Amino acid sequence: MTLAIVLAADAPAASLPTRSGEPLADRLADQLRRAGADEVRHAADLDELASLVDAATGPVLVTGADLVAHTAVLRHLATSPVGPTVALVLTDPPGEGRTAVREERGQVVEAGPPEALDGGATGVFGGALRVGVDHLPALAAAARAATVAAVPAGAPSAAAPPVAGPAVDRLFAGLTGLGTLTFAQRVRLLVAHRVGDPAGLAAAEAAVAAVDEDRAELRLSVKERDDFFTTFFVSTWSPYVTKASAKLGLGPTAVTMISVAFAVAAAVLFGTGGRLALVAGAVLLYLGFVLDCVDGQLARYTRHFSAWGGWLDTMADRAKEYVVYAGLGYGATQAGFRYGWALAIAAITLQTVRHMTDTWYGVLHDEAARRPKAVGTAGGGIGDRLNAASNRVQADTGSLSYWLKRTVVFPIGERWALIAITVALFGPLVSLYAVLGWGVLAFAYTGALRTLRARWMRVPVLDTVDATLHRDDGPLAARFPLARRPGPLTLAVLAALPAAIMLLVALRGGEAAPPRWTVLLALAGLLLAGGGARAAHDGPLDWLVPAALRAGEYLFAIAVGVVGGVPAWLVFGYVFVLTLHHYDLTARLEKRQAAPPLHGGTLGWEGRSVLLAAAAIVGFAGIGMATLGTYLLVVFVGSVALAWVVLPARAARASAGAVGAGGRSPG
Repeated sequence: MTLAIVLAADAPAASLPTRSGEPLADRLADQLRRAGADEVRHAADLDELASLVDAATGPVLVTGADLVAHTAVLRHLATSPVGPTVALVLTDPPGEGRTAVREERGQVVEAGPPEALDGGATGVFGGALRVGVDHLPALAAAARAATVAAVPAGAPSAAAPPVAGPAVDRLFAGLTGLGTLTFAQRVRLLVAHRVGDPAGLAAAEAAVAAVDEDRAELRLSVKERDDFFTTFFVSTWSPYVTKASAKLGLGPTAVTMISVAFAVAAAVLFGTGGRLALVAGAVLLYLGFVLDCVDGQLARYTRHFSAWGGWLDTMADRAKEYVVYAGLGYGATQAGFRYGWALAIAAITLQTVRHMTDTWYGVLHDEAARRPKAVGTAGGGIGDRLNAASNRVQADTGSLSYWLKRTVVFPIGERWALIAITVALFGPLVSLYAVLGWGVLAFAYTGALRTLRARWMRVPVLDTVDATLHRDDGPLAARFPLARRPGPLTLAVLAALPAAIMLLVALRGGEAAPPRWTVLLALAGLLLAGGGARAAHDGPLDWLVPAALRAGEYLFAIAVGVVGGVPAWLVFGYVFVLTLHHYDLTARLEKRQAAPPLHGGTLGWEGRSVLLAAAAIVGFAGIGMATLGTYLLVVFVGSVALAWVVLPARAARASAGAVGAGGRSPG
């Protein structure tokens, strides 16, 4: 249950009559109800607010009584999926006593009087915030502290605390001062202003009335910054599909599943071959990508967000892309190219390792934003210059350098566009080569620049999460002796080399595969990474460890397939199942969720590799890979069912039972 509190303390505008004749504070209360609040209360001061927060059992919306805004602004704040605690941030000039904020990567990293931010302010607090359940004790503590710190009327300026002014501003500054992770909710296309007198109220109401709220919300469903292909070839018309989907009553999940069906159909056509089938597949692939954008736009337009929807969208995106790779690999093989499946395996491996580095680099930046003092060095250096250059390019929206920077990294829109164009014009083989070529260049570009910037930032991230979970270590790795040197990243990189060398030897050897005993050499090298399982992952580049471990495991599985004579399509299928497991972990990382319910049954990268090696040594590599892949797929599906269906239903029944028991009268 969401509680909304209108804080009238130090807000003279609260009693100002609005156009409808009701006081501004009462209109805000009505807007909060329409924005989704289950209960709305008025608080005369911060002490009363703290008492209300103490009794709250769900998220709390707090707004000052001087805010004039579209109801959609409050609804967006109440439903924002970026994090549990979100604050409204405006671009208005800071009024007297108002709190200024400084943001980095969408997070509020500093809040206080404008002069205290020393010119670093990026906005001003908009007088409203949503606070998650876990942060409610901090909110209550901030309210009580702000009550004590309030400046008495007529107090000399020398006696003023660091933050004075409206109570809601003092509350917000106190909450951020306690270290609460707060995300910024910017207002775009809609209107929100804080007012202090009748003239300001009239001007703000006129600004609100001048904007078509529904049309603005539809435009807001499109990401403010997206990639080149998506911006100019999808988002120009996808909002019409979004509007139609909403009218038809389709939810984001339904649109996601239709998108998956389009991608699967495209993959089948790519595998069938023939010019007409390839062109039809390319069209379906494009339309599937449009729907892939529409599901997110529909979620933003209807404000239907859920953890399940976010997880499904992440997993479906990767599954669709890799099914298309399978279709291309099969089609190239059917067209007479011997190594069609090998190219598809290379594509899925490269793209997954790239995604792992992308995910962890984002986590690195988020952690750096939370700890700005840890960023930078006294002398600057190349990392400092690269960071400044990147920020300048990002700020120059729409410039040639801006679009080049967004395109060269080969985002999903560009990947799907490249596949659709090349397969329609030239066929599956050229499409796979194109994907691999651009992917390798993008990986080299981003890897080099990110490594330099990460060494400059020197912010460890794996030590802030469950490193064992995200390394995907199993029970064997936990028993390996600790190797503090040369460090977990070096060990993970070295561990991947034997399998890579075995693959190169196999490719050079043509028909003759390496002898089966070489699998033991590759396994021994891979298990070197286990020495870093219990080591501290606090190096500036240790965020690369998960990606290096994924590369090592995938290369080893591919090497086992080559040595054991496993059909290439089966090797692809096994790697595909591994990617589902690893993307599940990264999807949970973004929300800081716990391990999947059946994670222990996945055996860890080292356990799976040992089983594959054993099967290869005894001459049953194909049977072993098929059996292990099927087992892992069953564990994955079971884990998904438990995490998103069984356990939530069980928790809901338990909660309902507890409420029912608590509500019974004594007999």
